[in-house]
Amino acid sequence: MAGCRSWLLCLTVCAVSFFEANAEIKVTIPVGKLFTYELLREYFQNDFEPLSKLYAGRLYDDPMIFKCNQQSFPDLPEWLRFTQRHPYDNGFLYGTPTAPGKTIIEIFAINKRSYEAARHILVIKATAEKILPYEAEFFIKLREIEKVLPSSVQDEIKHDLQKLWDTEELEIVNITNALDRGGRVPLPLAGHFEGVYVKVASEQYFSDCLLRVLTAEHEKQCTAGAKVKVPGECNFCSIPSNCITWCKTELFDLTKQATAPPAPPVGSGILEDGGDFNPPESPPSRDFFPDYIVTVIVPLILAIILCLLLAYVMFGRREGVTKRNARTNQIQLYHHHTIHGNTDELRNMAGQRSSASPLSTLPMFNSRTLDRAPLRGDSPSIPLILAQHDPYSDTLPRK
Repeated sequence: MAGCRSWLLCLTVCAVSFFEANAEIKVTIPVGKLFTYELLREYFQNDFEPLSKLYAGRLYDDPMIFKCNQQSFPDLPEWLRFTQRHPYDNGFLYGTPTAPGKTIIEIFAINKRSYEAARHILVIKATAEKILPYEAEFFIKLREIEKVLPSSVQDEIKHDLQKLWDTEELEIVNITNALDRGGRVPLPLAGHFEGVYVKVASEQYFSDCLLRVLTAEHEKQCTAGAKVKVPGECNFCSIPSNCITWCKTELFDLTKQATAPPAPPVGSGILEDGGDFNPPESPPSRDFFPDYIVTVIVPLILAIILCLLLAYVMFGRREGVTKRNARTNQIQLYHHHTIHGNTDELRNMAGQRSSASPLSTLPMFNSRTLDRAPLRGDSPSIPLILAQHDPYSDTLPRK
């Protein structure tokens, strides 16, 4: 009986895990409104370690990375973005749908500890809704995108902007990272942030504080790079990190936007009869001989001149062996020939191991006649190689 209960419990756990892993999460969002969905690591952790939670009561806090894409596509749709700063942080899907329809998003969570993977399905249904006519975009310099997407932070920013707009009917339309708008990557130091753009919309017209952005004085201050003076009644920044940059504030009145031009009429696709085809006349003849001279003859002449100059330098300027030997000192030339002779003698000895000692190692000998000469005293003026009966003996030093 106990074994049946254990099997039943295991089957129940497997079935729950299977249905959780393949369950669809359905979300409905109106067109033109901001959509945010937070990927909680705790939620996906249950898919990786369900048995340890039930039996051992042990919970893991594993690093995870998320991969999101539209079903049957390699990437997300154009209006949807994903961000995750670190494997220990939650991920966010955010964006503003531009047209009604149904979008299926596949979410893959990869456990960096055990390298397991879990798959979830997110179904986003965008419904048609009236577009609010007045929009305003603000730049928040001291924020980053993943710090603004939580609902609590959005409520703080929305509360300050409601006071600035002087209306409670305000909706956040879009949130964009400054890097996606051409911003520069900040330095990895404290106090440097990427910045975010927050766009809100309302049915009520702009307040007097917002209309100051359209004045010539405000544009002049922003162009000069001076600090914009904000009146006290227009400063509704309760949290310093949520303060807006006035010079990057833009207002959009959708009621005054020009309508798109009508599409051109579509014809039948058949060209009208315009008569017979008259081909153009042949172009006049052209003399290519000057071009031939410039492109072929002139480079050929220059190449011949360079070849003659190189031949003169290589062959006409050589001094020759006889002239070189005539300019060389006879003692130096004699020792040069002696070195060559000794080299040949050593090579011959290397081939015949039983040969006698080389004559060049004897105390005094004549390399020409191979005769030994008696020593005439230990004097530095006597050369090592005696030059008796030698054609170069007249050049050797004598006492």
